[in-house]
Amino acid sequence: MTQLGEYLVFLHNCGVDGIIVQDMGVIRLARKLVPDLPLHCSTQMSVTNSEGANFAYKSGMTKIVVARETSLVDMKTICQKTKGDIEAFIHGALCVCYSGQCLMSSLIGGRSGNRGRCAQPCRLPYTLVDKNGENLLANVDAGQYLLSPRDMNTLDVLPQLIQAGVVSFKIEGRMKRPEYVAVVTDIYRRAIDSYLAGNYQVSEQDKLNIEQIFNRDFTTAYLEKLPGRDMMSDRRPNNRGVLIGRVAQLDKGANTAVIKLDKDLHIGDGLEFWVSVGGRVGTELNRMTVNGKEVDTAARGSKVEISVPRGVRLNDRVFRTNDAQLMAYAGKFYGEHNKTRLPIKAEVTAHLGQPLQVVLTDADGNVGTGATDFIVEKARKHALDEAAIRKQVDRLGTTEFSLQDLILQVDEGVMVPMSEINEARRKAAEELTANRLAAIGPNRKQAVWQQESIVLPRNHTLNKHAQLSVEVDTLAKGQKALGEGADVLILAGDSFSLPLIKQEDIQALKQMAADKNKQWGIATPRIVEEKQLAFFQKQFALWRELQPDFFLIANNGLWEMAKATGIALWGDFGLNTYNSQALTFWQENGAQGMTLSPELTMKQVEALVQSSPVPLECLVEGPIEMMVSKYCVEGSFLGNLAGGKCAWHCNKEAFLQDRKNEAFPLKHDQFGYMHVLNSHSLSMITSAKAVEKLGVKRMRIDGRSLDAMTLAATVGMYRQVLDGDTTIEENPPGTTRGHYFRGVL
Repeated sequence: MTQLGEYLVFLHNCGVDGIIVQDMGVIRLARKLVPDLPLHCSTQMSVTNSEGANFAYKSGMTKIVVARETSLVDMKTICQKTKGDIEAFIHGALCVCYSGQCLMSSLIGGRSGNRGRCAQPCRLPYTLVDKNGENLLANVDAGQYLLSPRDMNTLDVLPQLIQAGVVSFKIEGRMKRPEYVAVVTDIYRRAIDSYLAGNYQVSEQDKLNIEQIFNRDFTTAYLEKLPGRDMMSDRRPNNRGVLIGRVAQLDKGANTAVIKLDKDLHIGDGLEFWVSVGGRVGTELNRMTVNGKEVDTAARGSKVEISVPRGVRLNDRVFRTNDAQLMAYAGKFYGEHNKTRLPIKAEVTAHLGQPLQVVLTDADGNVGTGATDFIVEKARKHALDEAAIRKQVDRLGTTEFSLQDLILQVDEGVMVPMSEINEARRKAAEELTANRLAAIGPNRKQAVWQQESIVLPRNHTLNKHAQLSVEVDTLAKGQKALGEGADVLILAGDSFSLPLIKQEDIQALKQMAADKNKQWGIATPRIVEEKQLAFFQKQFALWRELQPDFFLIANNGLWEMAKATGIALWGDFGLNTYNSQALTFWQENGAQGMTLSPELTMKQVEALVQSSPVPLECLVEGPIEMMVSKYCVEGSFLGNLAGGKCAWHCNKEAFLQDRKNEAFPLKHDQFGYMHVLNSHSLSMITSAKAVEKLGVKRMRIDGRSLDAMTLAATVGMYRQVLDGDTTIEENPPGTTRGHYFRGVL
């Protein structure tokens, strides 16, 4: 928090136009420390509806980046209903999971996607299997990369995004070469300008260039429809290049081939052959001939002879993965290729007995001054002249300036060491740069970092005895959980079981909880789309009549809606609460308790419990949700989801099996979202008493993926451990303790 506070002050003072934030603790601290610094809501905040966007705006966000799963129809509604500006992704890599809701990278690779360090497990190969390990796609034309989306490309729907009211567009340029950023930005800049000029157009060359610079195939994601497998790059998770032709003739002895070109080809291009056996082999083109004549460029339609790697066969497809001419074009946009220097005027004054002074002035009237520590004295050998001074003042190579005019006011026969002139010039250039930045930067009062600004009151009493909370999604599970000693019953927001809990079931569980003097609450889903808001408005009215002890809120768009009921609110783990500032943020917004992120360690939990203004809950048992996705593997490859109606039955068991034969269960909730669960269930049974000693209010068992009898046994076991009736020395086989003892990057 100290580093964060210092960094926020630095960013404010150096003039950045805004910061992109996801953590509510960062938001709270930024509003307190640097209230003039604009805050932009990250897509990692999982804003999926207009209520979520307005919650972000109310919390201090001036710009809201909505989830990439948002449709054009919903985008328009969100823009109309939201006070803040809406920003949307338009090009680049897609996450298959809702951003901000992914734990797959941290649980598998120890690097958190929710903290910007994703190890990209979605780009790895998986096999879709049934409970017996049989490949469900054995007879289906499908690749191995079942979680790897294509790249987003919205050039065909850019006008609709503008018309929807989106005011800011975002290109995903991280982990890409500068050439990629240059080409993509250039093309979208000109496309947007053409629309604003009343003549929207994207040339065929631009379409080819954006495909050439990097592609996994392209998709508009969910903007137009539910795309199913049409959104996925299941055969290749990385750059596939552009198809330029096929091998028409082959001389294996000479390792040469003739290629019939579908695209122009240039010396320096990088090629990749999709060979029939062994995958892909590549080469850089440094020589080619057409009709026996060596050429630098070969036109589309011609037959070109080139050297090829071993393994190439007749009719193999040839892809260009690197276009030399396009890379040269891209290079003009950045670095030394694009270093246009700004002309400046220099005035040098050197009077006997005074410091030498250098004054630099740019065309806008900004000034920078530097003086020597050395006092000008009579020359013993070489007196200062214009050539010597110009040589030193013109040494501006590390700056953005170039010397245009030099004005001298120098006494005759005086001298100053060259190193002193250099230092005066450096000081003047630095001051000129600072003044130029100040002239164009935001008009802000400089902020001052104060350590006491991050200090929070400690007003929460530690709990000696933790309550055992159990999340269930059927009547039978709820009855078993209460019967085996659950202190708190949570009716799941995302249900994995059938039949779904009905109103009369809730009434029955309420009565059972009352009879046993136990608490009960209703949870909400993590994902709520715009069209679902009206449904939840009605649901909260019905739920309010049942008077639960609390609502457990997992989607920020439902917070104000739930708050209006007057029922106590808890925040769920999907809100990604990691720190005391975030806990205070939610407490100030009405939270009476929070469930911490499962990415925290025991030590971190202990520290938060001691500083939290509200009671805290931790997950201790059950398979952790690694992903929640609008995409469905089974429906996409077996249910023809792209055809508009899915033929897959969601109650069938299916798993994603990775290269190490770990099987990750796939579950589907009542709204059709796919949930990827960890292959190893979380179990803190051997450390249950240690967790209790941290002072948490609740320890939660997630019973949604368990049958009623297994859940009953699990709840009973925890009850006995917490009551001190038994101890468990070893965790059940096939379980994990998650991040509690190993942490995450």
